[in-house]
Amino acid sequence: MIISNRIKEMRTEFGMTQSDLAKQVGCSQSMIVRWEKGECEPTASAILRLSFALKCSCDYLLGKSDY
Repeated sequence: MIISNRIKEMRTEFGMTQSDLAKQVGCSQSMIVRWEKGECEPTASAILRLSFALKCSCDYLLGKSDY
């Protein structure tokens, strides 16, 4: 799953913990863990909030662009 890899990649690039990202996105840390492990995928609204928090496009997170 591309999105799980990209969430973790961008989060670590910014030096954020899973807890930091969860606060910015408005979800639990356990949800970030599940997304990064590929156990489930974020909703469209969560992808939008992730893109703002990680300063990247939704297309990047979804694997449709290279940034």
